[in-house]
Amino acid sequence: MRATRIESAFTHGATIRKDGRVVRDMYLAQVKAPKDSKGEWDLYKILRTIPAQEVTIPLTESACLLLKR
Repeated sequence: MRATRIESAFTHGATIRKDGRVVRDMYLAQVKAPKDSKGEWDLYKILRTIPAQEVTIPLTESACLLLKR
């Protein structure tokens, strides 16, 4: 299962690490002003994608007991 990339409506290209944590890219978003929205669900402007490696702690810093086996 850990080798399988996770694809869903909420997560794209995520993986599961040895400690069980799901690792995925995150998004920095800005709320749009009402005048900038083009529809009811057009609420955010994605400013940048933050790579998964930048938003998760390294395995070497994990306190998970699964890694100590």
